[in-house]
Amino acid sequence: MEPSISRSIDVAADPATVWSLVSDLPRMGEFSPENVGGQWVDGATGPAVGARLRGTNRNGSLQWWTKVTVVECEPQRLLTFDVRTPFGVRVSRWSYVITPTATGCRLTENWYRVGRWLIRRFMGPRVTGRKDRPGYNVHSIEHTLAAVKATAEA
Repeated sequence: MEPSISRSIDVAADPATVWSLVSDLPRMGEFSPENVGGQWVDGATGPAVGARLRGTNRNGSLQWWTKVTVVECEPQRLLTFDVRTPFGVRVSRWSYVITPTATGCRLTENWYRVGRWLIRRFMGPRVTGRKDRPGYNVHSIEHTLAAVKATAEA
């Protein structure tokens, strides 16, 4: 499956450092302009295939939570997770890909739009306050990548 949106940034830090940041999903609120964090659930304590997280997001006064399930996990290389509504309807897939470079690594963030038409057209905008999800996610991804880079290089 090809991502709907994909952006990359070069980071002057080793893959292990960058992995420690992007795989700590409860901490993602430090980097994302929309996500405010989350907590591992059902006994999960970190990223692994099948690990679940309850994520929280915010847009102004609107706040909502999601069910997140890790579907691919290759430490220091790949983390992919599906996002579902509280009712279990899949709305997106996200992945972080870390590729070693001569000066550190390249971090790529991918967003896959997988939600059904009804969710995209009506429910999503009503819950999140965002009518143009792809347009917003370009901004969100670029913001997140820059924040991870700044933290990793500090």
